[in-house]
Amino acid sequence: MHVVSLLPEPDRRDGVRRYAWPIDLTVQALLVVGAALLYFRVRGVTEGSVTDAVQHGYDVLHVERWLGIDVEESFQNLVLGSHALTTFANWVYIWGHWPVIAVTLIWLHRTRRGEYLLLRNAIFVSGAIGLVIFALYPVAPPRHLPDRFVDTVTELSRSYRVLQPPRLINEYAAMPSLHMGWNLLVGIVLFRSGRHVALRAFGVAGPLLMAFAIVATGNHYILDAVVGSAVALVGLAGSHLVWRFVYARRAQLGEQPDVVGDDVGDAPYRQAGGGFAVRPASSEQPLAGEPADDDWREEVLVDHCAGYRSR
Repeated sequence: MHVVSLLPEPDRRDGVRRYAWPIDLTVQALLVVGAALLYFRVRGVTEGSVTDAVQHGYDVLHVERWLGIDVEESFQNLVLGSHALTTFANWVYIWGHWPVIAVTLIWLHRTRRGEYLLLRNAIFVSGAIGLVIFALYPVAPPRHLPDRFVDTVTELSRSYRVLQPPRLINEYAAMPSLHMGWNLLVGIVLFRSGRHVALRAFGVAGPLLMAFAIVATGNHYILDAVVGSAVALVGLAGSHLVWRFVYARRAQLGEQPDVVGDDVGDAPYRQAGGGFAVRPASSEQPLAGEPADDDWREEVLVDHCAGYRSR
């Protein structure tokens, strides 16, 4: 008998039957790209009054001044004194966001399926929350406040406008900073999933570098980074709820988690403390230590109080 858990262990593979990976990867890419296009499209049409957005930008600075953290202007002036630092900040802001997210999602899809689902769904949930805030409270970024900040990305680089076409972007959606929030999510997942020190170090350094870049380039306030991080963590909590009430419940009900894009993961699930657990059926051989006959596929009902019945 194999007792399974409802918590993902995405670094191990079991015998779950899967579709060919090119098909699965294509479906996942369509989901992510479709969600991204929808996000930008909705974000583009939520652009509020320019006057209100600029006033809200000054309001954010006023709150920061009251908190003693209004360092954006002096910090950017310090960075602008070095061409190398300015270029570095631009590169981090441009190439350290969408390319890093895309590569991370592809890697997780192939190697850590449970973590992939958690990250993907966390991005979806936090992005939806961000869209609501953009619509209700448009905020002009520092670079749009007259005569105070420099838009280093637009003035010194063209790459960003290729990655994010201006027609799809709400220029007054500084609060919250999902540049910061989504890079934080990537950092958390890489730190959890990475087996090498370098990968885990990148998981820590990535969000810190993005926090530096969004302020240095004049694209966000300090509070944008704080609120963006909070929204991202709420999205991660929402993703865990999705896991608990969708994927784990599917395992409880004994459904086969072999649907493209929505399987429970590549891991065996080990049940701690009893409960209802299912070993998914498969046409492949069982793991080492499991019975070799077809009986290993049967569902196992574990009595929470009396323990479980061994075959």
